[in-house]
Amino acid sequence: MGLRIDRVVTSGIFSLDGEDFEVDNNVWLVGDDHEVVVVDAAHDHRPIAAAVAGRRVRGVLCTHGHNDHINAAVELAEAVDAPIWLHPDDGMLWDVVHPDRRIDDPLRDGMGIPVGGDDLRILHTPGHSPGGCCIHVPTLGVVFSGDTLFNGGPGATGRSFSDREVLVDSIRSRLFVLDRETSVHTGHGDSTTIGAEADRLED
Repeated sequence: MGLRIDRVVTSGIFSLDGEDFEVDNNVWLVGDDHEVVVVDAAHDHRPIAAAVAGRRVRGVLCTHGHNDHINAAVELAEAVDAPIWLHPDDGMLWDVVHPDRRIDDPLRDGMGIPVGGDDLRILHTPGHSPGGCCIHVPTLGVVFSGDTLFNGGPGATGRSFSDREVLVDSIRSRLFVLDRETSVHTGHGDSTTIGAEADRLED
């Protein structure tokens, strides 16, 4: 069997620049019956570990270093015996949440991460944060966008380490070159497509 996608929604607090916000996060699992990767271990590792359902976890992939996307990463990694992956440009954000635990492996633009006989491709898309990454699965026609792109437009900027101009350039140059029918599975809220967001951003 090929890859399948599972979603777990967890809830908690996003904290940045001295402000707290209640948020619901999408946690995505990509794999087959035997192995899986987890995209963004948010808030509570227990329902994520339950969704893993005993499969080998090839990695806990963090699309970026904001606390609401990584705050369950260490507990999950320990529970399922998996490495944690994050782009090194977000190391300063990681260190705020997990000062005593280093990441295991760096995400790099263009790298492939094997799972279930397939490859997930890393796209470095800075702007929401310096190390923000999206994860493209060409065979499924899917990209996991973290907080880079939402149903409704680009991710938030205006806070520490973010830059809207850089973010929009990342979206145009890295995401809008994908097929218009590509599904965009976001870090929060509903999914969308590349075509829908490309049309919206042009408005």
